[in-house]
Amino acid sequence: MASPITTSTGLGSGLDIGSIVTALVASDTAAQKSQITTQTADVASKLSGIGQLQSAMAAYQAALTKLGDPQQPPQFPAYGATSSNATTLSATTDNTAVPGTYSIVVGQLATGSKIASAAFAGGAASAIPTGTLTISQNGTAHNLTVPSGATLQSVRDAINADAGMKTAGISANIVTDGNGSRLVFGSSVTGAGSDMTVSGIAGLAIDGTQKMDGTATGSGYMGAIAQDAKFTVDGLAITSKSNTVTPVGGMSMTLLAGAGATSIVTVAQNTAGLQTSLQTFVTAYNALMTTLNTLTAPGVADPTTGVVSGGGAMNGDSLPRTLIASLRTQLVTPGPGSQLSVLSQLGIKTQQTDGTLSFDATSFSSAMTKNAQLGSQVQDMFTGTNSTNGLLARMGAVLTPYTQTGGILATRSSSLNQQQSDLSNQQADLTQRTSDLTAQLTAKYNAMDLVVGQLKATASSITSFFASLNAQKSG
Repeated sequence: MASPITTSTGLGSGLDIGSIVTALVASDTAAQKSQITTQTADVASKLSGIGQLQSAMAAYQAALTKLGDPQQPPQFPAYGATSSNATTLSATTDNTAVPGTYSIVVGQLATGSKIASAAFAGGAASAIPTGTLTISQNGTAHNLTVPSGATLQSVRDAINADAGMKTAGISANIVTDGNGSRLVFGSSVTGAGSDMTVSGIAGLAIDGTQKMDGTATGSGYMGAIAQDAKFTVDGLAITSKSNTVTPVGGMSMTLLAGAGATSIVTVAQNTAGLQTSLQTFVTAYNALMTTLNTLTAPGVADPTTGVVSGGGAMNGDSLPRTLIASLRTQLVTPGPGSQLSVLSQLGIKTQQTDGTLSFDATSFSSAMTKNAQLGSQVQDMFTGTNSTNGLLARMGAVLTPYTQTGGILATRSSSLNQQQSDLSNQQADLTQRTSDLTAQLTAKYNAMDLVVGQLKATASSITSFFASLNAQKSG
């Protein structure tokens, strides 16, 4: 709404009505305006701080999850495995591994079933009869209903979209040769006896134990039937349905190359790997603490006025202080190990100045050299002997109430957003009040100016009248 204030001087009174109204309105609304402005800036700062804290905690949680992920190679193994030929074989260890050297010779890799149907001259658009297509493997049948109007391509797409097929590792594609297009089935399941068969619909029936002859009507397996992996460990013959094998206690190997491939696998103390993992933990923790320190930094007092300014977005807030205290408690809580119970034994210490961690690699290496058994307990300290007593799990338990859906940070953020909305409404109300008050005062001063102008005109008329009378008497 445009301001009704006139900037010109009142014609009757000679007063600067615009300036007077502006001053009166400002005097009436200044306190509330200042309060809303200050509170709005404060809420925006706190929301920004909550956002920064959420990001920092999410990054820390991600690091903890990666370090303790049971689906990944152990991040804190006492011993590590090294393959002399990484293109032939890869190897990882768990916390039960022992030092040793092993000679691996691969006879053949485990393979899965790959079968092809008879050829369809019409290509991917070839019509497929209605019915139930059954794909069998390892004694389990997977059924797919083929509707009317289906084509070779739509059947392929339906197989690849079927949740049961995906879980079983079965997929399909179309391969075109000189005879036409064939529906080709593949499986991620490997090992002898895992050959697939297909039945139920004419033209798509396949006996996966028979080799296809390459004719238009021929179907069967492509290349070779599914087979087991065959290899030797120090001369001992071993077979496996999978190429990921665990013939040696505490070590898992993945065979990558076939007949004649060789590799020497050495299991030795994993000092370098442990050091890397420990440094990763320290770096992740310090990143979170740095954010918390920034958010809680105290303001600086002006030496002349004593007014405090600056400081972190969450300075004086109990939330980050409580979080910091909980995190530090976990750092000094003894772990489940007997010889290894506190981080300081690994060269990790807390800095008194800012609460971050320091990692002394030299102290760590010295401790590992003096006590070879210490390494076997590092994983227990971090990942625990059960799902709750490791440092990573305990740290995660501290973070969860803050980061979970509907948790502490989400609740705080929701409250601040509501405050922000309320302040926005208050600002809108104040703007309207300012406009209304300005209009009221302007109208009153303009009316006053009109009256003053009229009075001045009357006074001028009276003065002129008496002046005229005096002139007549003098004449």
